[in-house]
Amino acid sequence: MADTQICPYKEFMEDKIISYGGQAVIEGVMMRGQKAFAIAMRAPDGGIVVHKENLAAIYRSKITKVPFLRGVIMLWDALGLGMRALTIAANTQTGEDEKLEGPALYLTLALSLAIGIGLFILLPASIGGAAEYYFGWHNLAHNLLEGLARLVLLVGYIWAIGFMSDVKRLFGYHGAEHKTINAYEAGVDLTPENAAKFPLEHPRCGTAFLLTFVLLSVLIHSLLGDMTFWWRLASRVLLIPVIAGIAVEYIRWTANHLNSPIVRFLIKPNLALQSLTTREPDTSMLEVAIESFKTMRMAEQEVAT
Repeated sequence: MADTQICPYKEFMEDKIISYGGQAVIEGVMMRGQKAFAIAMRAPDGGIVVHKENLAAIYRSKITKVPFLRGVIMLWDALGLGMRALTIAANTQTGEDEKLEGPALYLTLALSLAIGIGLFILLPASIGGAAEYYFGWHNLAHNLLEGLARLVLLVGYIWAIGFMSDVKRLFGYHGAEHKTINAYEAGVDLTPENAAKFPLEHPRCGTAFLLTFVLLSVLIHSLLGDMTFWWRLASRVLLIPVIAGIAVEYIRWTANHLNSPIVRFLIKPNLALQSLTTREPDTSMLEVAIESFKTMRMAEQEVAT
């Protein structure tokens, strides 16, 4: 690993947003463009397995130009895409005999989503509601407590799972994904040696979205005023797409104004949180991330032709 790190924001400084994104998966990286996505995975035999597909038409539709609405729809679609990528990667590791598919897959995904909503949305809302009911805390106070509980649970969960060996590798691939995109946006040749010089952080990371979501939820929930316990829980679930849409727009705005010192100051917490979800990748991880990115780019060009 080189000692120097190159600023990855050159193209952002020219007011040009690169729409490429990605996600770490089991022993691999998924890279997504506007027309196609690709997943490169390190197979059990040490080789790199690549999967590519064209994206749904929604990624190129007019709806992606509508502020706030585009965030909700694209986030929902990205959630499905992310789950599909994780499933493909998991099946690559287990082989044909142990594939996760059909009812077992949908049950696993539904259970994971339910646990996530229960742990990070409903439990903090219950804590804030208890403070309101038993201690008479006013609106802003119990919503701040709810937001703090949500943040502690989120950060604590990420910190705790980071000690697991499999998750450490996943976070390494997450770092490889960021370094590869940073290298591309800086305009250098995509090689493991070049990518290794770039920072682990990226302003459009999903980790940034999570922190933004938590902070926005405090503000928006406070505007609702006091309510009964069950309405409180229901409102937290119903407002997920609304807050998500606002969070996406905020992240897009900051990514498009990184030449502003104020914006660079505002995103410091988001970048700092990424230290929990990324690890320095090794050369083999960077090779996988670069292969995924190049495959996605080739697939994009094939769609264009």
